[in-house]
Formats: sequence, C-alpha cells, structure tokens
Amino acid sequence: GPMIYKTYLKTEHSDENIEFWLACEAYKKITSQRKRTSMARKLFTNYIQPEAPNVVFLFPINIDSPARKAIIRNIQEPTQSCFDEAQRIIYMHMERDSYPRFLESKFYQKLKHSLQTNGNNSMIN
Repeated sequence: GPMIYKTYLKTEHSDENIEFWLACEAYKKITSQRKRTSMARKLFTNYIQPEAPNVVFLFPINIDSPARKAIIRNIQEPTQSCFDEAQRIIYMHMERDSYPRFLESKFYQKLKHSLQTNGNNSMIN
C-alpha cells in the first residue's frame, strides 16, 4: 500500500511529502546528538531550504512561514521534535489533498482489485 501511494505521489510530482514524512519518522528514532544534527541538516537542505546550491535538491515541502522559521531557529541544536510541526503540516496536506485523490486513482483501484482477487483465491485454497 505505502509503495503504491508513493508511486502515485510521483505521478503528481508531490512525492517529496511522503519522503519528508518518512525521513522525519527515521529522524525521531536517532539517539546520538551528533547523528541527529547531521540528519537535521540533511532534512533542512533537502526539504526546507528554499534554494540549495550544489546539492541534489528535491523540492521544498509546502509548509507555512512560521514552521519554516522555527526549524531555521532550531537547526543549530536540533531536538528530536524540531520537525514535528512541519511533519504535521505535511501529513495534513496528504490527508486532505493527495490521499483522497489516491483513493480514487487507478493505482489504488488496481491494488484494491488485486487484494480482493487474491483474498478470494486464498479463501478457496
């Protein structure tokens, strides 16, 4: 399911949302401050910073100015929760916008049909 959703987001050119959300989940699990700082800078460069020279730049995620400014303030000594607000905003975008479209898409319909067909076959066997 999640991989089909990610594939669908690529067709909409909005896969940076799920990528950022997943990266935040991994970031929260980091216990080493050194690794957290390194990962926080990477998240900032790849998803938050409006322009990233000399970097393979994905696309900046769509977050509001206060969330972006909070991250910029906290990036020097990042905490486990410094991306929480941005992650919440991105989740909300997906929940209200791209996920409902995904549920109507051929990607989801194909997955649903496949699961129903395989589910029925497994009940027979």
